[in-house]
Amino acid sequence: MNEVKAPVGQIRTEVHGHVLKIIIDNPAKKNSFSPQMIMRMSDALTLLHDTDEYWAGVVCAEGKDFTAGLDMPKFFGPKAEKGAFEIKEGNVDTFALKKRCRKPIVTAVQGIVFTIGIEMMLAGDIVVAASDSRFCQLESKRGIAPLGGAHFRYLTRAGWGDAMYHLFLCDEFSAERAYKIGFVQEIVAPGQQIERAMEIAQLIAKNAPIGIQVTKEAALKYIEGGEKAAIDYIPIITDRVLNSEDAKEGIQSFVERRAAVFRGR
Repeated sequence: MNEVKAPVGQIRTEVHGHVLKIIIDNPAKKNSFSPQMIMRMSDALTLLHDTDEYWAGVVCAEGKDFTAGLDMPKFFGPKAEKGAFEIKEGNVDTFALKKRCRKPIVTAVQGIVFTIGIEMMLAGDIVVAASDSRFCQLESKRGIAPLGGAHFRYLTRAGWGDAMYHLFLCDEFSAERAYKIGFVQEIVAPGQQIERAMEIAQLIAKNAPIGIQVTKEAALKYIEGGEKAAIDYIPIITDRVLNSEDAKEGIQSFVERRAAVFRGR
C-alpha cells in the first residue's frame, strides 16, 4: 500500500490488482479538504495517470461523509494559506481543469457531498452513491461561486434547466435526484458504495486498457472544446467574487456561524 499523508487529514492509496483506490481520510472534520489535501489528491490522481499498471481508479472516503467541501478559512479570507489551490507542475488537476486523468475513475460517495465533493465526482467518470447521500453546491450562500468546474459540468451532466435550478438555489438534493439528472449512475445501500465502485472498476480493468483509455480520450475531444472557454473564464470569476464585499461577509458569517447578509457588491 502506498500512502500520501497531509499534516491535517490525509489522502491514502491502495493497489488492488490493476485498480488504484484513492481514499479521502479526514472523517473528524467530515472529510473537509485542507490545501495540503488538495495537493495530495492531485499527487494520487497523477500516480493513477502515470502508472501503466493501473488501469482504473476508485475515489472514496472514510467515515459517514464523502466531504463537506473546503476548510473555508484556509482558502478564503484573511487567514487563507498562500498558494492554497496550487498543484505541482505537470500534475493531474484535482478538478480536471488543467490536466485530466487519462484512466477511468469511479467515485463512491455517501452522506454529505458538498461543493468540491460534487466537482471532484463530476471530474471523474462514473458515480456510485449511497442512498443517504446529500448533495449541495452552496458556494453562493457563502458569498463566492463554484470554482472547481461546477459551472460547466452541471450543464454537461444535467442540461441547462436542471443545472441552473441547483446552481441558483444552492439547495440540498438527494441521491435519487442526483440519479435522475445524471450525476449518479447507481444508488446502493449505505456502506455498500465503495465495494460496488471497486466491483465496477475491476470490471473495467478486465477490458483492454488501451481501448478504454482511447475511448475516454476520444469522448473528451467532443467535450473539451466547450470546456476550455468555461475553464479560461474561471480567473475572471475568481477575481470578481473574491474581491467583493459579499465574499468577505460570506466567509465571516461562516466563521461566526450566522446567516450572511449580502449587499450585491
